[in-house]
Order: sequence, then C-alpha cells, then structure tokens
Amino acid sequence: MTHDETTDAAAQHSAAHPRRWRILGFLGVAQLMLILDVTVVAIALPDIETDLGLSRATLTWTVSAYTLTFGGLMLLGGRIADLIGAKRVVLAGLLLFTVASLVTGLAGSSAMLLGGRVAQGVGAALLSPAALSLVVTLFEGNERSRALGVWSALGGGGAALGVLVGGLLTAGPGWPWVFFVNVPVGLVILAALARMLPRQSAVVPNARLDVLGALLVTASSGAVIYLLVNAGDQGWVTSGNAWLLVLAVAGYAAFVVWQKTARSPLMDVSLLIRRPVATGTFLILMATALMIAVFFLGTFYFQHANGYGALHTGLLFLPVALATMFGAQLTGRVLGRWGARRLAVAGLLVAAIGMAVPALWTYPAAVVAGVAIAAAGTGVLFVVASATALGQVAPHESGIASGIVSTFHEFGASLGAAVVSSVAAASFAGATLTGFTDGFVVTAVAAGVAALVAGFLAPGRAARTA
Repeated sequence: MTHDETTDAAAQHSAAHPRRWRILGFLGVAQLMLILDVTVVAIALPDIETDLGLSRATLTWTVSAYTLTFGGLMLLGGRIADLIGAKRVVLAGLLLFTVASLVTGLAGSSAMLLGGRVAQGVGAALLSPAALSLVVTLFEGNERSRALGVWSALGGGGAALGVLVGGLLTAGPGWPWVFFVNVPVGLVILAALARMLPRQSAVVPNARLDVLGALLVTASSGAVIYLLVNAGDQGWVTSGNAWLLVLAVAGYAAFVVWQKTARSPLMDVSLLIRRPVATGTFLILMATALMIAVFFLGTFYFQHANGYGALHTGLLFLPVALATMFGAQLTGRVLGRWGARRLAVAGLLVAAIGMAVPALWTYPAAVVAGVAIAAAGTGVLFVVASATALGQVAPHESGIASGIVSTFHEFGASLGAAVVSSVAAASFAGATLTGFTDGFVVTAVAAGVAALVAGFLAPGRAARTA
C-alpha cells in the first residue's frame, strides 16, 4: 500500500461514525422485528381465528396483507430515503410500525386486524430500505462486510425465531402479545436512534418525488405479490392470475418507459442490469424463497403430521435460527478473502444438501437437522446478496438499491410460500407425507440449479475487490 493510500484509509477510518456498531445493533433489532412479523403471526393464527371468528380468507390475509404492503411499497420507501435523508425515514417508519402494532394487538374485528397489518406493512416499507441504506453508508471496506453479516444474521434468523417467539407468546400471555411486544421494543429503539443517528441532508438535493413512477412500480409489484400469494390457495393456472400477470408486465413496461423520460425519475433502471445488482437480487430472491419454503414445510410437518403444539414446534426451530446466524456471521468475516462467487455457490450447495436430508428421511430428527443445514446455507446467501448488490453503488443510489434488494426479499418470501404450498397441498390437507417429501425435493433441486446460475452470474473475488 502506498503512502497516499494509507493516508486515505486512515482518513476514512477517522471519519467513520464513532457509534456505528451500536447504531447497527439498534437497526438490526428493528429489522428483526419486521422479519419476525412475517412468521410470528402464523403460529398465532388458530387462536386469532377462535377469538375473532375469522374466515379462512381473512386468516390468509392476516399474513399476506403485511407481505403485500411491505414488498409493494419498498422501492418508494428507498427513494424517499434518498430524497429527504435515511434518518427521517427510519424514525417515521419505526414510529408507524410501532403504533400499528399496538392497534393490531387491540383488534376486536377483522377490519381492525387487517387495517393494522396494512399499516405495519407501510411502516416496514419505509424502515427497512432506509435502515439498510444507513448500514451501507456508515461502514466501509471489510467493516461493511462484517456489518452486513450482522444485519443478515438478524434478518435471516428472524423467520425461524418468529416461530419460537410466536409459540412462547401464544402459549403464554396470548396472541395479542405477538403484536404488543413490538411496542416497548420499538419505543426504546426509536429513542436511541433519534439520539445517535447523524443528522442528514437530502442525498439528492432539489429533487422531487416521482409520484407516477412510484404508483406504477408499486401497483405492478403489488400485482405480482398478490399473484404469488393467491396461487398458493387457488392454483397457478387461473384466469385471475393471468390478468394479474398481464397487469404487472404492462405496469413494469410503462414504468421503464416513464423512467427514461421523467425529469426526476424514481430510479435509474440501468441499476437492474448492472452485474453486482443483478447478482444480489437473484441471490436474495433465492435465499428468501428457499428459507420460507423450508420454514413452511417444517412447521406444517411438525404440527400436522406429528401433532406438535406451537411451543414445541417453536423450540425445534431454535437450531434453525442459530444456524442461519452462524452462516451469515461466518460469511461476513471471509467475504473479502473468498469473493462473492465461491460463497454464493457454496451457500446454495449447502442449502441443497440440507433440504435433501428430509427428502430422503422424513423423520423429526432428520427434518430438524436438514432444515438447520439448509438455513446455514441461506445465511451465507443473505450476506453475499446484500454485499454484492450494495457494495458498488453511489451514495445517492444507496436508498433505492436497498429498496430493490428488500423488494426481492419480499418477492422471494411470497414465491417460496406459494410454490411449496402448491407442491405440498396434499400433505397440508391430509395425513400423507408425500407432499412434504415432494416439497423438499423441489427446494433441493431449485437450490442446485441456482448454484449453477450463481457460478456464471456472480462476480469473482477480483471484481468485488475492484
């Protein structure tokens, strides 16, 4: 390293925020709450159904209303963070999510319950991309990889922890506490971040929000997510899904055309064809789809096929959460030396091997071991995806790039749940284990194919270092 390079590195280090690791901890816990609320509710659904007298359709929307709003508004949240500063958007999103959690816990009707879930999704769509943008801007170099490892460990392990937390709260104080628990945690984080986050001016000064672009991409994303959620219940080949697909494609095409002519576009669409961003979005999509797929297979296997209760099932998923965090943490430490391509392929192959175990031996111990191995592989993918997609974007693009990554995270969740619910439908409805076996086979094959794609798509170590 030359003298000038050493001086530059020292200057960068000295300019780093002194409380960046503490800020990361609070942002990570906030993100953990958002991810927990995707899965923590699933365990509480039977109790919610009994207390509020909900229909099956309303139960489905108790989960998917949050995912739909969260994923559909993510790009808008990322763009707003670029325009007015990530700190303001993080605090606004966290406050909205916390208040909405209180309202949802107090719900005495289906309308209040679903309204609260939609409001939670709006708050999450503001908070998540803005928080990830802050992580990217607060850290540099190898520190950024380690920070993204912590971020991904908390977010990736959140789905599995949601089962455990949901089981403990539902079996203890009752289902409303699935939502009430967010209130004190959210208020503490809000107070801490308001004090610690650095003041920020607009990253894109004198720019205006592209309202039409936001409407087009949000409506199109919402149509895709609705299609994926709906396919799990009504099948893939329906006239309704066909029209939703046409609507989504037309909306995205109109969005691309508008972005090339708008004076203050929502995003630079060329971001999506940059190799690092394309790689990151593909990996985050696969990681989330695989994680949610095996989560659904595992929880339904334990509860339907073995008759385990919510708390018992939640405890069995503790190794899954720990494995996800281990994979993410390890990757954050070695990413700079190994490079994105090797780790992406390795993570997908580990996930494929893990999911092949319960496909061959459908026993409780084999399912726990296999899902935990697969979770370690997906933990690797979460870090590689975030670091690759966000490591080479300009500061004024960090918010929207974070929004892209977070949007594909939600797409992956909806895709994994929809595919596996269709493949394993027979086992969900009856006593046969064939559907569970088929579901694990499909996920193992998907992970293997994705490893081949990642081998060609992901940049090597030299590209990432550059």
